Order: sequence, then C-alpha cells, then structure tokens
Amino acid sequence: MIPILALKVDVDTYAGTRDGVPRLLEILDSFGVKATFYFSMGPDNSGKAIRRIFTRKGFLQKMIRTKAPSMYGIKTLLYGTILPAPQIAESFPQILQSTMYRGHEVGIHCWDHVRWHDKLPKMSIDMVRGDLDKASRLFQTIYHCRAETTAAPGWTVSPASLQVQDALSLRYCSDSRGYSPFYPVVNGTRYSTLQIPTTLPTMDELLGTNGMSPGTINEQYLSLIRPGLNVHTIHAELEGGGMSDVFIDLLRRLQKANARFITLSQAAEEANTSTIPDCALVMKNFPGRAGLVAVQE
Repeated sequence: MIPILALKVDVDTYAGTRDGVPRLLEILDSFGVKATFYFSMGPDNSGKAIRRIFTRKGFLQKMIRTKAPSMYGIKTLLYGTILPAPQIAESFPQILQSTMYRGHEVGIHCWDHVRWHDKLPKMSIDMVRGDLDKASRLFQTIYHCRAETTAAPGWTVSPASLQVQDALSLRYCSDSRGYSPFYPVVNGTRYSTLQIPTTLPTMDELLGTNGMSPGTINEQYLSLIRPGLNVHTIHAELEGGGMSDVFIDLLRRLQKANARFITLSQAAEEANTSTIPDCALVMKNFPGRAGLVAVQE
C-alpha cells in the first residue's frame, strides 16, 4: 500500500507568517504538493511563553535542546513582554490570501497562541467562544468565506473548546495526536466534529533527543511512515526557516518513495464515515513536549 501523507502547517508567530509561509509556499510549489495551513489570527505574545519555565516541567530543556532562540529569533521571544505584541493576520493579509490562491487549504489556528496554549483549561466557554469568534471574523474578512477547520495550539483541548467547535459546524478539526480519524469522547461526552490527528512526531520533538540531528532526522521520519494515512505537522518557523533544507530533503525522499500527498480536507473526504470510531481524547504527557497534549486512545 502506498503511504499517504497529509502536511499540516502550523503558523504560530508574526515572523513565521512574514518569512516562513512564503518560503514554504515556494518549496511546496516546487514539488507540486498542497498542504493545510493553520494561521494564528491575532497578537503574537510569544514572549509570554517564558512563564512555562515555572509551570511546565521540561520546557527549559526543550528550549535549549531545540535551540529556540536561533530558530524563532530574539524579537519573537520578546513579543508581548519587553516588545509590544504585533498583530499577525492584519499585518500580512496578502500572505494569507496568497496561500489559498496557490491551492492550499487554510484554517484557523487560534486568536492568541500563547493564551490558548497556557490558559485554555481555565477559560470559560464564553472566553473560548470569544477567541474563536474574533479569529473567525478576521478570517472571513481576509478570505471572504468562513473557516471550515481549526487546529488547537499545542494540541490543547477542553470540553469548552470542543463544544464551541461543534457549534461552529466545522468540517473537521486537527487538535490531537493519534493514529486515525475519529470522533472525540471526553468525560463520557461525544463531540460531533471529526478529528484528524497528527500521527508523526514534530521536528522539535525529535531534535536533540537520542542524538537526533538535522542530518539524521529524515531517516527517522522514513522509518515511522506507514501504509495508509500519515499526518505530519510542520511549523512555518522551523521548516519554513532554518530547517527548510531539511524539509526539502524529506520531500525529495518521500517523492522517491512514491508517497501520495493530500490535504486534510481530502483526508476527511476519504475517511469511511460508516467506520470512523468514537475514541477517548485525553490530555496527557507526550514524548518530546513540555506539558499535556490531547491524545487519542
């Protein structure tokens, strides 16, 4: 069976939108590959993530292991603290529009990436709805259509976020880590929005672990890809930045292996709706990440 690969692109920051997305569009165009991009629509408060040093075990080690200051840039790590938080989507509407015009699927990542990632468990349903409403209105202003998919920052969900997503009548979401499309069940409640989980580890989860380097990481990816659907989340700030050559090499290897590339919407369409299971979705520790992640069980 030919491996199928859906590329999910998380765009977290101002710099990632400005610099990483255009670079990724060039790379993907050169390979004839279409992907699904999720944009952070509101302010870039990346500097506030420094609080995770005190609240998330392993965060500092991950920052050191992945060389985050050089990957993301010092300015990004100061936004929302010493430097004011710039608005992302409002600053670069033409880049967001170009992504869709070039044939890629687009969706909402969040309004404020750090706020969602760090505060969601304590956010009321009205607060969650408020964030997604702001992101949805700006998305519609830029694209002249409503968003049909969202993907939670840091794979962080709550009953409130899943309930709000259901109310938005989305085609599907990609909020979780797992192995196949499913309908999420949390604390005994089944939610009606299809989840298409990320199945492969991200670059920042692998780099620096067990001697993994940019020169060896693609061998690891090739060993993990299985027949059928594989969902690979990449980041505009990494694969569209300092790790772009590594990403190009991965695409070359995958094309040589005759992998078939699809968007997440195509994955949703190809899922057999009569056999999609209901699966528990649990926030738990996950290899390579600091903090809890939504995992399909």
